[in-house]
Parts: sequence; C-alpha cells; structure tokens
Amino acid sequence: MVDPKPDGGGGNNPPDASTDGGTDGGGSVDPLDCGNGTLQAGEACDDGNVNDGDGCSSVCTLETGENGWICRTPGQPCVRNVCGDGVRGVKEACDDFNARSGDGCSATCTVESGWNCPSTGGNCQAAKCGDNIVAGDEDCEDGNATAGDGCSATCRLEEGFKCPTPGQACSRTTCGDKKVEGTEQCDDGNNDMGDGCSPLCKREPSCTNGNCTAICGDNLILPGSTEECDDGNVRDNDGCSSQCKLEAGFQCKQIESEPPPEVKIPVVYRDFIGNDQTGQAQRHTDFENKNGSEKGIVKDDLVNNKPAYAKAGVTSSTTHGEALFNQWYTDSARSKTYVDQLTLTQQKDSQGRPTGTYVFVNNTYFPLDKKGWVASGNEPERSGHNFSFTSEVRYWFEYKGTEKLEFTGDDDVWVFVNKKLALDLGGVHSAENGTVDLTPASAATKYNLRKGGVYEAVVFQAERHTNASNYRLTLANFTTKRTECTSSCGDGQVQPPEECDTGTNPGGYGQCAPGCIFGPRCGDGVVQEAFGESCDDGNDDNDDLCSNTCKPRIG
Repeated sequence: MVDPKPDGGGGNNPPDASTDGGTDGGGSVDPLDCGNGTLQAGEACDDGNVNDGDGCSSVCTLETGENGWICRTPGQPCVRNVCGDGVRGVKEACDDFNARSGDGCSATCTVESGWNCPSTGGNCQAAKCGDNIVAGDEDCEDGNATAGDGCSATCRLEEGFKCPTPGQACSRTTCGDKKVEGTEQCDDGNNDMGDGCSPLCKREPSCTNGNCTAICGDNLILPGSTEECDDGNVRDNDGCSSQCKLEAGFQCKQIESEPPPEVKIPVVYRDFIGNDQTGQAQRHTDFENKNGSEKGIVKDDLVNNKPAYAKAGVTSSTTHGEALFNQWYTDSARSKTYVDQLTLTQQKDSQGRPTGTYVFVNNTYFPLDKKGWVASGNEPERSGHNFSFTSEVRYWFEYKGTEKLEFTGDDDVWVFVNKKLALDLGGVHSAENGTVDLTPASAATKYNLRKGGVYEAVVFQAERHTNASNYRLTLANFTTKRTECTSSCGDGQVQPPEECDTGTNPGGYGQCAPGCIFGPRCGDGVVQEAFGESCDDGNDDNDDLCSNTCKPRIG
C-alpha cells in the first residue's frame, strides 16, 4: 500500500478526493505512484518500476532514444520502436505494421511513391486517383479521375472492364472467352445458367435439394453460413472482403430486412428466324408457323437444367420434334445469343412501405430490337420489332413458405421450382396469366421444399408469333440474405479510424486524402521540399525552432 502523501504542514492527510490520487492539486505526477504499474493522470507511461533508460523514465515520461520507445501496456516493459511495429517512430516517415515494401510504407519505413500514410502509423492508402500509380484500394489507374471509362473516379474497376496497365485506357472484358479478367468472377465459355458460372461471368450458388455450398461472391448468404457478408463480388476494400468477411471503415447491412428498391436477375435471350423466311437456311420451323395453346410440350422435370421435350413420338400442334425444340434454350447455328438483366422494381403498400414484392412488366416486350438476325439482315422487322426469340431467367431464394410467383405472357411460358414443373402456359397464344403459389403446405411436398433450404426458380419463355409480346413477372417474398456496404469515408463526418473527412478527400498537400487520412502537410514530421518546407518537427507549434509553416523560426 502507498503511504498517503504529506500535506504542506507535514501531516498524514489522505489525498484530496477531487484529484485522481496520483497527482497533487496542480496536476503533477506523484513520485510515489510512478512505478506502480497503473497508468494514472499525468503519466505518459508506467512500466512498474522507476528506472531510467528502459523507455519509461523514473518520473513516468516516455524516453526518446534512437527511434523512441513503445509502452503499450501499463505494468509491462516498454519495447524499442522499430520499423514494422505499427507506431511511427521519430525517424520513421510511416509504419504500417510490417517491414516489407510495396504496400505504401517501405521496408525501411519510408513512404513509397503514389501512397499516403497515416501520421500516427497504420495502413497506407492511395495518395490520389489519376496519378498512374495503383495503390491502396485502387483497382486501376488510367491517368484520370473520370467515371464511365472503365476506371471510376475513385480508381475502382467498373463493371465489365479490365485495366491491366496503369496509365493506359481500360477495355471491356469478353464474358465467354474462358479468360477470367477484370470484374469477372468466372468464365466457363458458355451462355448456360445453373452450371456454377452465369453468362454474366458471375458465380452462381451450388445447391442440391435445398442444401448449398457457401460460395463467396454468389450474392447469397446461406442459413447457418460462416460468411459475414456477400455483396456479389470477390473484391477487397469495398466493405465485404474477397473472403466474405466484413471490413473496417464501412457500413454494411443485410438487405433481406431492408429490401432494396430493385432486384436484377440475369436473363439469356436467343434470337431465331421465323419459318416464313423461306430464303434463309437458319430459319426455325417452330417460329412463325403454327398457332394454338398447347400444354404438355415439356416434361415435369428439368434435364441438365433445361426443359425436356415431352412430345417425342406424339403429335404436337405447334412444335416439330425434339431436335428442333432442344435448340430453343441452347446455343446453335440457328440462334444468336444475348445476355442481359431483368430489373424488377420493389412494390409498396398504400402507406408507402415495402411489400416484399418485385415486378418486371413490359407490354411491348422486344428486348432484341435492332439486334440478332434483324441486325445482320437475315430477317426483316415486323411492325418495327424483332420477333421470334426465347428467354431464360433463373433466381435463387430461401424457402419460407410465403413465396408466390405470378406471370403474364405470350407465347410459351414454363416455370420450374426446384427443377420441377410448376406452371405450363405452353403453345402459341395471346397473353395468359399463371400463378405459382408456394404458401400451402402441399407446395412443400409437391416441390420437395423445406423451410430454410435454398432453391431455384426458373422461367422459360418463347415469343413465336408476330402479333404481340407481353412479359410480366412478379416475385413475392422471394428474398435471400445478401449484403450492401457503403464506406463511411466520404460522408463528411470523421469517424474512427478516420483522421479526416471533407466529403471529397482529393488528396494533395494540406488536404484530406483518399482513405480519409491526412495528406502530406506541415507538421507531419517529413520535410516536403517540393511544397516549400525547409523543416518539419512533427508538430504545429510556433514557439520552437521550426514554425507552424515549416520554416525555421527567427528570433
């Protein structure tokens, strides 16, 4: 126990209750308390002794030495400040917790070109977007800070681009060339969905009977998954890492509880030449030929993720055999394929609250106008449009027993849930309506669904007659857990571990830089001769040898 300090008259009065007990009324350190291993008011350190020369002096002040000391834990010995310990020493320009080069702070703790490092130590960031040096969380550098050219205003790759060489223009990637480049997550060289890699070169969930393997980047967080997040990509420094772990400095939310304003679903179109174009060798007998509603064209189960023809050996009123039907949803010499996305818009109730229902509707549904066989001159437009095409849409959902799918369209429409036929609107007909209701308990048995399992809903459609084209898809409660992250850096508010945040953070001398850390400035302890500094003692005091303008003080 420490004896009470003597008062001014020599008595043994206890410490004044208005102080911390470790200082006198004036705030100085009580010499009897220094060395007790507890950091108290007025102490810069306390290593449990009152020895000099070990980093914490006999009066509990930090000692300087060659490069300073680090006294992290009261009661524990101090250690020498060395390059790589994460604390910027007196002779270090930076310290990012390691002693390797190439990450902004070199093996000798000097700042590398194109980088900016925190004044107190820590991970370095890009100094400026547009300087032709890829640094920090930058994906690319095309020599400017302009968006829309493949490399964004913050030097992040834009969707569908690759930017392999700093200082040169970016170019579009080619999904389907079997080369994984730019923002592509995969590339299997085909336009098939449900095989693990979508025609948009994005990873797809791998599920069998509701049981899925967690795949980081598939935009799906499975029940019981170890994924902390999944934002649909495998990039670092966007809030959700390439290992689907949350990253500091971002605000991330699961968007199942806060439904997004829209949902985008991949769609594959295949364009055909109608049978009436007799001069074209690629014309397809099933298109622009016979009319009439016809159920039972396809079997009850998908085969290799595609509808299987059920009319083999049986007369069909609108189709002409298995071989021709198998071309509807696969690439062949008779079709031209296009990949796109359907955007479904969130619906709201009368109070303006989200309902969990998303709708895509188009009563003049001609997604291939000016494309395909019309663009190549092999087929004429009819009423200003390109008819004769098919579409395929796939969507994964976590089954809760509240889902309902509604469809309106012409001509053929087939919906499969967990690879089983759920809706048959086959044949060449005007717009017809159909509903797949998964709310009854019988639906779970019919489609082999269990609550919490993840399943696939697939919509196959064909437009086969030059009259009209309608497409309306409604998904109610087909939600899955996924992640959206936004960086707090750039919101104009300084939040830990940010050093600064002006909202724009352009970088440059005396400005807040990308990553929300201070850029080079007077007072950072580094003499910036290019900016007119002739000294920099690491503070902004104006009463020592180096002024607060980083010029030697006179007088």
